[in-house]
Amino acid sequence: MFEIFVKKVNSDIVIRWLLTKITIPISDILAVTIDDTYGGKEKQAIRIGRPYGTTDRVVIVTRESTYILFTTNYLSIQKKLNSYINSI
Repeated sequence: MFEIFVKKVNSDIVIRWLLTKITIPISDILAVTIDDTYGGKEKQAIRIGRPYGTTDRVVIVTRESTYILFTTNYLSIQKKLNSYINSI
């Protein structure tokens, strides 16, 4: 299984999954939540990861876009994102 990696680089959050790399300025993030629907509530969201029955969905809402991260370690990712946001 390929996991999503999230890390802080300077004042950005970098998300990597397979060959995808997304950089989001921390100052643009409005909210980090969990979505309990299969495909995600936000129809126009950028989806990262593979949705399947046992994955959870971490949602990152920014000023410009919404990102849905399909992951099995949502608690770890959500804690990381919240700590990055609160550190600025």
